[in-house]
Amino acid sequence: MTYQKRIGRLGEALASEYLKGLGYQFLDQNYHTRYGELDLVFLDEDSIVFAEVKTRTSSAFGSPESSITTAKIEHIQDAALLWLQDHPDTQDDWRIDVIAILLDSKGNPKDIQHFINVNL
Repeated sequence: MTYQKRIGRLGEALASEYLKGLGYQFLDQNYHTRYGELDLVFLDEDSIVFAEVKTRTSSAFGSPESSITTAKIEHIQDAALLWLQDHPDTQDDWRIDVIAILLDSKGNPKDIQHFINVNL
């Protein structure tokens, strides 16, 4: 597994624990579609949350959330619609959240930002 993949998987695990700590219910992870992958899918009360996780070990190239573009959000929306089609018994209400994680040199979370209902 590449370094980037390891950092990405670590970020997803941290984000999953963070969302569970908020009371969100885990539904799915790493759901692959032709539009790309959905990192995490959770239920927040009556709303499906498609969480995009961005993890970095340094802010030298910008914050983790700065890599979220309009095109990326459009791909997540398209992938989310496919997930909803494959899970017809789930809630109709849904949104896209971004979890931005900055790690310290030992791989521990230095900062976690949660952006709710991201629309670009």
